[in-house]
Amino acid sequence: MTSDPQLVSMDAYSPAEIAHKVDQVGVKKANLTILNTLLLAVLAGAFIALGAIFAIVASTGSELGFGPTKVLAGMVFSLGLILVVVAGAELFTGNNLVAMAWASGNVSTRQILRNWILVYIGNFIGAFLTALLVYWSGIWKADQYAVGLTAVKIASAKCDISFFEAIFRGIMCNALVCLAVWLCQSGRSTMDKIFATIWPIAAFVAIGFEHSVANMFLLPFGIFLRGDNNFTSHAALPDVSLLSFGWSDVITNLVPVTIGNIIGGTLLVAGVYWLVYLRSDQSKDNETH
Repeated sequence: MTSDPQLVSMDAYSPAEIAHKVDQVGVKKANLTILNTLLLAVLAGAFIALGAIFAIVASTGSELGFGPTKVLAGMVFSLGLILVVVAGAELFTGNNLVAMAWASGNVSTRQILRNWILVYIGNFIGAFLTALLVYWSGIWKADQYAVGLTAVKIASAKCDISFFEAIFRGIMCNALVCLAVWLCQSGRSTMDKIFATIWPIAAFVAIGFEHSVANMFLLPFGIFLRGDNNFTSHAALPDVSLLSFGWSDVITNLVPVTIGNIIGGTLLVAGVYWLVYLRSDQSKDNETH
C-alpha cells in the first residue's frame, strides 16, 4: 500500500531541501532585470513601511505594559514581510541570503553586489515615498496626535543608539529576518508562509533590534512630523529633546544598521547553512573538475 502523494506533499521541506531552494532562488534574484529588481524593491520598501505604521498605530495608547505592547507591535509589523514573501518583492535584508548562491559559485560577486545595491536603493525609495504618503494622509493626528507622538518617540530613540550598538542590533535583527525567510521556504501553502513569518519578526521588533529598511520609513516619517508646526503645537510632547534629530541622523543610523544586517544575514544564517548543507556539494563539483 503506497502513501497518498497529496498527504506527503503537505509535509514541510527539510532544512537540506530549504538550502537548495534558497540557493536556486538566489540565482533567480541575481538574474532579474534592472527594472524588475528596482520595481520589486520599491514594493518591498513600501510593504515594510506599511508594517511599520501598522505597528505604530497598534502600540499607541496600549495599556498592556512594555513587554506585551512590544510583542503586539512586532506581530502586526510582520505584515511587512508577509507581503514581501507572499505577494512577491525584493527586500535587501532577505536578499542577504543570496550569499548562499554566491558561496556555491552560482552567482558572481558582481551579480550579488548589483542585486544588493539596486534593491537597497529601491527599498529606500519605496519606504520614503510611503512615509510621505502616510504623512500627507494625516493619520498621525489620530487619538489627539498620539499616533504621531509614538512615531516621533521611535525615531528619536533610534537616533540615540550608538554606532556599535546599532551594528550589533542590526546583526541580530537580520539573523531573525533571514530565519523568517528561511522558514517560509519550508512551507508549501500561503498559511505556512504567514505563520512561519510572524514569530521571528515579532521577536526582533519586541526585543528592539534594528532593521535598515524599516528605519528608511521610521526616520523620515519622524522628521516630517518634527518639522510640522501642526504636530508640534498640538501633540503632548513630554520633552522637546524628542525633536532634536534630523536628516543627518538617517545616515548615522542606516550605515551601522546596514553593516550589521549584512553580517547577520550573510554570516549567521546564509554562511552557517551553506557550510552545513551545500559545502559538500561544492566540494563534489570541484572534484569532478
